[in-house]
Amino acid sequence: MRELVYTGFMSLDGVADSPGGTVEGHRSGGWVFDTEFVPEAYSLKGEELAETTALMFGRRSYDAFAAVWPGSEDHSAYKELPKFVVSSSLAEDALVEGWGPTTILRSTEDVAALKQGDGGAIFIHGSPELARSLSDADLIDRYNLLVFPVLLGAGKSLFSRADRDKLKLELRESASYSNGVAKLVYDVKR
Repeated sequence: MRELVYTGFMSLDGVADSPGGTVEGHRSGGWVFDTEFVPEAYSLKGEELAETTALMFGRRSYDAFAAVWPGSEDHSAYKELPKFVVSSSLAEDALVEGWGPTTILRSTEDVAALKQGDGGAIFIHGSPELARSLSDADLIDRYNLLVFPVLLGAGKSLFSRADRDKLKLELRESASYSNGVAKLVYDVKR
């Protein structure tokens, strides 16, 4: 069974959207860049590369990343990895050429079936709406979070507010950095 890992930046109040810009339209977009840059605070992103065998995105995050990552030297290690886009509306002809094999999944059931197959860890980047729906369907196995010392009050939350069964997490790894960023890696306990 494949492991599904959510990895991302999050504000202390759970907002995961627009860390580097104003894509989602709330006034606090770009909040990651308002925090002092400390290289070791981002070491988790480099460590993940050794585990990543595929990437998963929601539709909007795919559109945002596909516009930048294919030509980015910083993200060249991801270029040929298989990619999965979870979308009920994305057309095959809208997929970006030259960015490795990409498969459209139409439902959480498709994601569940993918997890049952062979292969290594699939990492979800961005995509807070997708992460919420996959968490509510009990499909996420691990959270790799960099939590930033900011309260935004607006934006898309990584976690659902739906009344659901309690989900217990086990801390695998943690660290804090001089700029106030905290690394929190949690396994979902089942």
